[in-house]
Amino acid sequence: MLDAMQPNDDAYLFKPETYAELRRPLLEASTLPPACYTSPAFYRREVQSIFMRVWNFIGRADRIPQVGDYFTIEFAGVPVIVMRGTDGVVRAFANSCRHRGALLLEGEGNCRAVRCPYHSWSFDNDGKLLVAPEMDATLGFNPEDWHLTPIRLESWAGFIFINFDSAAPPLLETLGDLPTKLASYRFEDMVCVRRKEFDLACNWKIYVENAMESYHIATVHRSTLSRQKGKPSEPQPSNGEYCGLFKEHQGTRALLAGDTGFPEMTHLEGLPATGSWYPLLYPSTMFGCTYDCMWWLELHPMGPDRTKLIVGSCFPRSTVARPDFEEVVQRYYKRWDISIPEDNAISELQQRGLASPFAKPGRLAHAEPLVHTFDNWVVDRVLGVQG
Repeated sequence: MLDAMQPNDDAYLFKPETYAELRRPLLEASTLPPACYTSPAFYRREVQSIFMRVWNFIGRADRIPQVGDYFTIEFAGVPVIVMRGTDGVVRAFANSCRHRGALLLEGEGNCRAVRCPYHSWSFDNDGKLLVAPEMDATLGFNPEDWHLTPIRLESWAGFIFINFDSAAPPLLETLGDLPTKLASYRFEDMVCVRRKEFDLACNWKIYVENAMESYHIATVHRSTLSRQKGKPSEPQPSNGEYCGLFKEHQGTRALLAGDTGFPEMTHLEGLPATGSWYPLLYPSTMFGCTYDCMWWLELHPMGPDRTKLIVGSCFPRSTVARPDFEEVVQRYYKRWDISIPEDNAISELQQRGLASPFAKPGRLAHAEPLVHTFDNWVVDRVLGVQG
């Protein structure tokens, strides 16, 4: 029986030959080794080679509309403050005091200045050091040298991203042709009306893979999403750090079958006017873009078997301004509040199964092309083949 167990030496996870079966064409390929979802060593390499080097999605700028508004996150182990400055610009800073490193802020809110809870060093909303009590006796201390440590933050159409790598290419260069393909949705004219967070007992890749294939819908969503009709989802060509599915159909995909909602957007063009887009913005953000709204699945890796999921829901400003908005939007929330927990539950069950010492790689189905694409993308970066 011991021969049936997978290797327990993490070194094999960083050898190219381990992934020979994954590298085959889709219909000949195997899945990732189970240890890729459970190994602390593999997770640490992912953090170093992926999350510390790419543009990581962290939501919408309209979450902090006023000067002094802020929210905090811990992304791949890094505490971060995101704040709108006195000049109206949204910035990100390391959530660590420049004195002795205490965490400066928690949660979200509004403040005129950031005051350290330890020794009362204070910084303005642009990160500049304002007050450092009793430091005038310290030789060579210049307050200009002790501003909050900035973290790169760039925006696209109201969405914000951070990057821990000062040498990484600009955000729009990374996104490639995706903004053009999705331009007619006019995301910049949308409003995020709800954010909902979930703490999941699964690896971040499990959730990405689930979101990027429709193979599971007939089983996991058999009484909900499986009732929606349309042509099969098709992978789309990409020129950028993303991959995506498109499904041709009539009517919104943000409601359960039989429910009615808001009018469709009249400015959609090209593919968006014929169905729904489901792009994965590497490494860990999925968009659902349909006729009347969009939603996102934002994943924050918390460890080899822990992930934070944030689900955001956006509608055009004109839709939000409707007098019946609060009444009708509940039907959209119903759809997400049923289907998202279904995906959460199956992802946690998969994690438990993959943690077995007897778990082995499986085979990919024809309906899982982007699982194959995504897993190869991850392996390329973990092994240093790209990126």
